[in-house]
Amino acid sequence: MHRLLAAAVTCAAAAALAVGTAFGIVAALEAAPEQPNVPLVSFPDGPPSPSPAPPRPTRQPGE
Repeated sequence: MHRLLAAAVTCAAAAALAVGTAFGIVAALEAAPEQPNVPLVSFPDGPPSPSPAPPRPTRQPGE
């Protein structure tokens, strides 16, 4: 009977420890400050400005 009681107490203590650990982890995550949501790369608004095209060489007749 003593072994059964010791096993039940050990099981209850382990369950209580697991629940306490879970609540502690959740509390620690809730206490951490939220990180700012700032993008590392930003693009300007609107369409890009067209770049000047290089002049095309004109072909002379007979080439």
